[in-house]
Amino acid sequence: MTESVEPAAPTAPRARQGGPPLALPAIAYGVFVVASAAIGAGGTRPDMSAAQVLAYDLGHVTLLKVLATVVFAAALPLVIWAATGYQWLRDRGISAPGTVMALSGGILAAAALASSALATWSAADSASAAAPALAHALTGFAFAAGGSGFVVPFALMVAGVAVPSLIRRLLPRWMSIAGLVIAAVGMVATLALLTPALYPLLPIVRFGGLIWLLVASFLLPRRG
Repeated sequence: MTESVEPAAPTAPRARQGGPPLALPAIAYGVFVVASAAIGAGGTRPDMSAAQVLAYDLGHVTLLKVLATVVFAAALPLVIWAATGYQWLRDRGISAPGTVMALSGGILAAAALASSALATWSAADSASAAAPALAHALTGFAFAAGGSGFVVPFALMVAGVAVPSLIRRLLPRWMSIAGLVIAAVGMVATLALLTPALYPLLPIVRFGGLIWLLVASFLLPRRG
């Protein structure tokens, strides 16, 4: 005697969870970037002498800690944007390596920002007891992490979004090409670790990339 087997109940389709609108973390990131640029204007640079760096740190302890906090805060919405953008592209059937590159670039860029912020905070916190050489080393690390260390992976993130957007027409063609140009300049900015002559490339990618990110965050949902 065989037992009848009842058919399994159909499984309800899983709801898609796309995360927050892309514009929200992009705006939050932009606010922190502009604020950090205003607070850090006139700050120390690696080409300053160790004595100059220590003197600045001693005279601006509170300012440096505020700057470090703002830069650290900027890393958080950047991670959210990268994760949301990655999922947004995947939900539209884009499984090319560019999507992973965008996510990885965003995470690495955020980690570089956080590292730069913590180095700046350490420089301020230890200024009263630090030797000039230590103050200069911390400033150099903060500049490198927040400069090429941030710009290069950020450029990877932009390229990871711009390439599939160009192929699938998720963005206007000029926007996708602009993203690729920003990404290319970011790659060249790797060489800023070797020569100060390429330091001007860093703000081009930082602020040009910010504008691109904001515009893309509003255009992608409309065209995708």
